[in-house]
Amino acid sequence: MICKDRVIIVTGAGRGLGRAHALEFARQGAKVVVNDLGVSRSGEGGSAAPAQQVVEEIRALGGEAVAEGSDIATDAGARALVSTALETFGRLDVLVNNAGFLRDRMLVNLSEEEWDAVMRVHLKGHFLPLKHAGLHWRAESKAGGRPDARVINTSSGAGLLGSVGQGNYSAAKAGIVGLTLVAAAELGRYGVTVNAIAPAARTRMTEQVFAATMAAPEEGAFDAMAPENVSPLVVWLGSAESRDVTGRVFEVEGGRICVMDGFRRGPSTDKGARWNPAELGAEIGGLLKEAARPEPVYGA
Repeated sequence: MICKDRVIIVTGAGRGLGRAHALEFARQGAKVVVNDLGVSRSGEGGSAAPAQQVVEEIRALGGEAVAEGSDIATDAGARALVSTALETFGRLDVLVNNAGFLRDRMLVNLSEEEWDAVMRVHLKGHFLPLKHAGLHWRAESKAGGRPDARVINTSSGAGLLGSVGQGNYSAAKAGIVGLTLVAAAELGRYGVTVNAIAPAARTRMTEQVFAATMAAPEEGAFDAMAPENVSPLVVWLGSAESRDVTGRVFEVEGGRICVMDGFRRGPSTDKGARWNPAELGAEIGGLLKEAARPEPVYGA
């Protein structure tokens, strides 16, 4: 019960990873706001049923939950999401930004609409709930309160390493890492930690890839691709125990957790004056020989 009585928002919680997170938070004693629009894998349509079904599962466990259907990629929707937590449960302790969908294309075939749609739900859909939750925690802190708050964002290996056929998704997920680092630096003074995960699991967004590349686990064997494997880390990051961890990105898959190292300064050279372009071939070649080779892009 490491999150007993903490109030949690999980976006995109009607299916997949978000559903697994919401249920595990409930098992650990939290009260959960289940946000989901019930759209298709590509972001079309909509239904209140997936969010309500998760709420009913949580209540069957003896927990407390409320369904919430705001579009979190709008300012009004993100504000309403935070208000639902405050009005229903009287507080907000944790925001898990998880909602998203795919519009996969090779770059030369990717339309402007497909680019904008993925950027909107992933990147803007992280920024706006984070902004309105941050506004609440800042106000609470300035009023003399002591928030012990958490934000867990959802990036991806595609955002950290790149993924062929997913230029829009990779760019959005890389942007989420940058947003995480800035938010951790800005909100720490108000008692808020901000971290990100890069999960690998079988969901609607990945099931076609895994079906083509991985055999189903044998009956009774550990299913490394089950979304429930990711949720323990998310729940721990949402607990009081994680208050000293912020600005970090964790890759999580099956039973493996890896602290990801982002861009950091590597080999360098300084002439102390302006370079002549003709000088740079040898200099850059030398630096690249000293530098670690980049990780390969997924699908390359």
